[in-house]
Amino acid sequence: MELYPLFNSLRIALISTIVVFFLGIFSAYYISKASKLLKGFLDVVLTLPLVLPPTVVGYFMIRLLGPNHPIGMFFQKFFNIKLVMAWWSAIFATVVISFPLMYRTARGAFEAFDETLAYSGQTLGLSNVYIFWRIRMPYCRQGILAGMVLAFARSLGEFGATIMLAGYIPGKTATIATTVYHFWRVNNDAMALRWVIVNLAISAIVLLAINMLERRNLTVRTKSAG
Repeated sequence: MELYPLFNSLRIALISTIVVFFLGIFSAYYISKASKLLKGFLDVVLTLPLVLPPTVVGYFMIRLLGPNHPIGMFFQKFFNIKLVMAWWSAIFATVVISFPLMYRTARGAFEAFDETLAYSGQTLGLSNVYIFWRIRMPYCRQGILAGMVLAFARSLGEFGATIMLAGYIPGKTATIATTVYHFWRVNNDAMALRWVIVNLAISAIVLLAINMLERRNLTVRTKSAG
């Protein structure tokens, strides 16, 4: 049993989670402070991948990143880099698909933040950067961590957009999800089942992590209320 799909899936999911962590928290922070009208508009735009079929998201991305389309053509012409059908192509897909989960979770955490703590820090002469990383982020850490876990899980299991952007090339672009599909398509149920079990095991670990974070968050809130 070749382990490349597992390694590649974990690599893609980890990189995607790091990317959406920074994109998600900064988008959530600034949008949470925006006007109601602007916030509503940006919410719709940024969370569309959450409700669209992944294959539709993949189609739009192909229209941008494909070698015969704007961005893809630019990189192909000036840098000789092909943005599709490579292992890193799946990162583009998973970032777009998992971003809404990180963004919405982080925004909820920031909106629940007690702003008097930030105002107190400002009166003490603390910079906004210090307040953000040393006060706001620790206060919202449970929500942020939950968003990261959800983003990681979504990236790990992503199939629709990934198969369109990266395809299935054994030893090069194969992920757990695309490998299951491949073995099912060629009627190799035994190998497909093995990868399904691997995916189930990882998913169970992720769900346990989410439950632990939720229980810890509830415990912290209960103690604070008491």
